[in-house]
Amino acid sequence: MFDLRKTEGRARRGVLHTVHGDIQTPVFMNVGTCGAIKGGVNTMLLREIGCQVELSNTYHLHIRPGDGLIYEMGGLHKFMNWDRPILTDSGGFQVFSLAGLRRIKEEGVYFNSHIDGKKIFMGPEESMQIQSHLASTIAMAFDECVENPAPYKYCQDSAERTYRWLVRCRKELDRLNGEEGTINPHQMLFGINQGGTYEDLRIRNMQMISEVPCEGYAIGGLAVGEETEEMYRIIDAVEPYMPKDKPRYLMGVGTPCNILEAVHRGVDFFDCVMPSRNARHGNLFTWHGKMNLGNEKYARDPKPIDEGCQCPTCKNYSRAYIRHLLKAKEAVGMSLAVTHNLYFYNELTAKIREALDGGFFESFYQKYRAILGERAEEQTD
Repeated sequence: MFDLRKTEGRARRGVLHTVHGDIQTPVFMNVGTCGAIKGGVNTMLLREIGCQVELSNTYHLHIRPGDGLIYEMGGLHKFMNWDRPILTDSGGFQVFSLAGLRRIKEEGVYFNSHIDGKKIFMGPEESMQIQSHLASTIAMAFDECVENPAPYKYCQDSAERTYRWLVRCRKELDRLNGEEGTINPHQMLFGINQGGTYEDLRIRNMQMISEVPCEGYAIGGLAVGEETEEMYRIIDAVEPYMPKDKPRYLMGVGTPCNILEAVHRGVDFFDCVMPSRNARHGNLFTWHGKMNLGNEKYARDPKPIDEGCQCPTCKNYSRAYIRHLLKAKEAVGMSLAVTHNLYFYNELTAKIREALDGGFFESFYQKYRAILGERAEEQTD
């Protein structure tokens, strides 16, 4: 299912073949937690800005509108009018983010809904059942995302439980894929590596989960409190133990620089709310670095956000106008800004693939690893 077509150092160029179309890697997945991108970007626009994979969340869609309703509507693809791949997170991140509303047991996690306080139970089997109802292309295994730093013994126990939960996920998804009435009987499963910031736990967990046959493997539990260099250290430790013939996914990461660094270290898949969240507050990404559109200097600036950018926003609107809309809290302003940032992230991974195809990724990496982390207003012509 995964063709690894080229490597340059540890960087990889591949294609994941799915029932909903091919995914060219490295790839950035656009995050639509509840089935839509926050900031008013619909699926027609997602196609226009080069989105390959849309990512939604199992827990949130289970809460509302309900996975049963989405199943009745023909699955998430039909529900949101999206014919390309969808990856659904398992709800495991909510084990971390809703720490005050849950209790973890061997059988699974007991939640209180963040909406109305209703009691919810989700274990590996329930997560797979919900994701089967959603009929996503790729289902993520149910895991525990541990905050960093955390005590060694807690991370060890959590990583071992995550492995046991993966075994249960694989068994349950195989059963569901074989059932009559399953919308997507070709649903893939990605296992998730855990172990906090402890290299030995991460390596052992990766060795264990790679024994469970999955269509891909993810590194979870990073970008949740640790320093950036700590994240890179863990990727460096885990990557040699990840199957070479399966896609690798770094969950919830990150900045453009994070993506460049992780591709350089052998990662294929990425997702993050950062481009849409930042855009809604006027913080934009360009090929000259980061830009804060709230700065007074842009109030009368007739130029597009990023000169040369081919996104619908830059081809049609000025910095001054978008800044005005954001200041006035007009929804159109958020939509225009989010559209630009998502286009930039999708173009970034497209240019990374082009560099890998052309054999010049190392020079591309060296050029942009510094530029993309700086402020655009500090750049000189």
